[in-house]
Amino acid sequence: MRITAAVVRERSGPFQIEKVDLCDPRDDELLVEVVTSGMCATDLHGRDGYYNTPYPAVFGHEGAGIVRATGKAVIQFKPGDHVIMCYPWCGECPNCRSHRQTYCVHAFDLKMRGTRPDGSILHAQNGKPIYSAFFQQSSFGNFTIANERYAVRVRNDVPLAHVCALACGGQTGAGAVLNVMKPKPGESFVVFGVGAVGLSAVMAAKICGCDPIIAVDLHHHRLKLARELGATHAINHSGSASIVAGIKEITGLGARFTLETSAVALVLREAIGSTDAGRHVRAARQRPCRNGGVVRDTFPAERPHRARRYPG
Repeated sequence: MRITAAVVRERSGPFQIEKVDLCDPRDDELLVEVVTSGMCATDLHGRDGYYNTPYPAVFGHEGAGIVRATGKAVIQFKPGDHVIMCYPWCGECPNCRSHRQTYCVHAFDLKMRGTRPDGSILHAQNGKPIYSAFFQQSSFGNFTIANERYAVRVRNDVPLAHVCALACGGQTGAGAVLNVMKPKPGESFVVFGVGAVGLSAVMAAKICGCDPIIAVDLHHHRLKLARELGATHAINHSGSASIVAGIKEITGLGARFTLETSAVALVLREAIGSTDAGRHVRAARQRPCRNGGVVRDTFPAERPHRARRYPG
């Protein structure tokens, strides 16, 4: 079918609105009319060539929409269902078999290669390939193809514009708190950066009963929203002489948990330096830290930290 999509034709090129051809859904796939899609930093990193996605390409991986057709083997969805399209996993590697799909060994290729797992393409133009299947969805079009494995049905009365970011930013931030950190009530939590990922983490920390919950950001309007969603304290990074000192003044010995979402090396160092001796640090980004990324020699060896990056 003929659709409209935002096509990037070269590294760091503009998103150009073009007519392209979309293939029919296979037996285990859905044809989804994309109602709304988030714009995540990972889409911009893809545009700018940080991954191995070929050009021309269609990006987008926070899509939500309405199922318009299904393959003959699909049993979980029907036309008219509202769905969020989520991240892909292979289902066959050791991590997937042990129900750790977030750590799928083949996740990078499934997300970034620009094709289905078998190498086939979803989009074309004048008989030439347009690489897509970004996170196996490419939601920057008015229609797309999604495998039923990666779709989640939502109630039809839920505004899709309110839930599309759950496909990436929402589950990255909330998942880091609920599934990895698993804080106990009364334990302190700090998030550096309160965009979609950070705000989702704030809400998850609130659910867990964390106290205090400290939000750090450069933007007043984001910090205001963080307070509304559960943060007990807000620190403006641009107006503080020492972020680490400010956090320790609030928490006493330092925070039990910190989450870093900016991919700025200086901020990651602050996230590590703000913790107490227990040191639970998470960094939620898809690309290496900006402005250099070496942090291991910054702090004494007798104070070990745990840091890991999670896909966003």
